[in-house]
Amino acid sequence: MHDLTRGPEGKQIFIFALPMLLGNVFQQLYHIVDTLIIGHYLGTEALAASGASFPVIFVLISLMIGITTGINVVISQYFGSKDYKNVKKAIDTALIFLFVSSIGLSILGLLLSEHIFRLIGLPEELMSQATQYFNVYVAGLIFMSGYNGTSAILRGMGDSKTPLYFLIIATFLNIGFDLLFVAVFKWGIAGISFATVLAQAIAFGLSVIYLNRYHPLIKFSFSGLTFNTYIFRQSLRIGIPTGLQHTFVSIGMAALMTIVNMFGTPTIAAYSIAWRIDSFATLPAMNFGMALSTFVGQNIGANKVDRVRRGLISTLKMTTSFSLVVTVIAWTFGKNLMGFFTDDVEVIEIGYSYLTTVSSFYVVFGAMFMMHGTLRGAGDTLIPMFITLLSLWVLRIPFSYFLSQEMGATGIWWGIPIAWTFGLIATFSYYKTGRWKRKAVVKHPHVEAEDLEKADIE
Repeated sequence: MHDLTRGPEGKQIFIFALPMLLGNVFQQLYHIVDTLIIGHYLGTEALAASGASFPVIFVLISLMIGITTGINVVISQYFGSKDYKNVKKAIDTALIFLFVSSIGLSILGLLLSEHIFRLIGLPEELMSQATQYFNVYVAGLIFMSGYNGTSAILRGMGDSKTPLYFLIIATFLNIGFDLLFVAVFKWGIAGISFATVLAQAIAFGLSVIYLNRYHPLIKFSFSGLTFNTYIFRQSLRIGIPTGLQHTFVSIGMAALMTIVNMFGTPTIAAYSIAWRIDSFATLPAMNFGMALSTFVGQNIGANKVDRVRRGLISTLKMTTSFSLVVTVIAWTFGKNLMGFFTDDVEVIEIGYSYLTTVSSFYVVFGAMFMMHGTLRGAGDTLIPMFITLLSLWVLRIPFSYFLSQEMGATGIWWGIPIAWTFGLIATFSYYKTGRWKRKAVVKHPHVEAEDLEKADIE
C-alpha cells in the first residue's frame, strides 16, 4: 500500500502510475493479440464483428464500472484519512455489489444480444459472429468484474504493483489460449472471447489465494462480507454520475458504430483496428488520470488540499510530453501499425485517416483526462457527467454524422477531437470555480476557505 499524502507530488504520481501504465499495456495486449489472431486466422468480417461487439459490451457494464469507481474514491479518501475500519467496510461493499451486478448483467446480455446488434444496424453478414463473440464474453462477466474490481480496490489504497503481477499472468494465459482455441481447436471467433474469460478467471482465482494469505485488509470469504448502506450511498452519490457518464458514452460509442456501419465492412474493420491502436496510444493519459484521481482522493482525505494543485500541474506536464511523442509515432508509423493487423489496403488507408485525425489532439485529450481525474478524486462527478454528455451528444455524434455526409468516413473521426476540445474547456472552467473542493466524503470542518483556494491553478 502506498501513502500518496507525502513526498514530491510529481514523483509520487509517476511512481504510482507506472505499474498501472505497464498493467494497462498488458491489458491492451489482450485486445491487440485478439485482433491479430482474428485478422490473420479469421478474416475481415470477423474483425468487424468483434469490433462491433465492444461498444455493446461497454453499454452493459458501464453503470457497474461507474459505481465501482465511486467506491474506489471512497476507499482512497478513507485510506488517506487513515480510517482503516471504513476502508474494510468499503471493500466488502464493493465485492458484494460486483458479484450481484455481474450476474444480472450476464443474464441481461445473453437475452438481448441479437436485438441490440439489430438495433445498431449491424450488417447481416456479421450478425452470427458478433453474437457468438458477445455471448461468450458476457457469460464470463463475474470473473472479469471480480478481477478488475479487486485491482481497482488495491489502487484505491495506493497499491498499483500487485494488480500488475496478476495482469501479466492473465495476458500470457490469454495469448496461449487464443492460439490454442483458434489455431488448433478451430473454435472461430467464440474461441477468442472464451480465451479472455478463462484467462481472467484463472488470474482472479490466483489473486484471491494471494490476497487471502498476504493482504491485511482484503479477505475473500462470502460468510465474512458485510454490506454497509451508508458507504454504498456515498459510493452511489459519486458513482452514479460516473456510471451514467460511462453508460451514455458507451451508448454514444454504439451510436458512432451505427454511423460507421453505414460505410460497410472495410470501414468497420478499419475502425475496429484503429480504435485498438488508439486505445493503446491514449493509455499514458488515462493512467495518469487514474493515478491523479487516487492521489487527489488520498490528499483530500488527509486534508492536504494544497498538494492537489501541485499534483495536477506536475501530471499535466508529464501527460503532455507523452502525448506529443505518441502523436509523432501515430503520424509516422500509422500505416505500418494498421498493416500489422491486416493486408487489406483499403482497410489500412481508412484506419490511417482515423489515426492521423485523432492523434493530432492527444494533448487535448490528456489535459481533459487530468481535469476529470482531479474532480473525480475529490468526489465531484456530477458536473463532469453533464460536460461529457454535452460533448458526446451535442457535438461528437452530430458532427460525426454531418461531416461524414460531406467527407466520407474521415468526417466521422473529426467529431472526436471536436468533442475533446469542448470537454477540456468546460471542465477547466468548472475546476476554476473551486466548487469541487466541497464534495469530499471525509469532511474537515476546520478547513478555512482561504486554505481551500490554494488548490486552484494560479
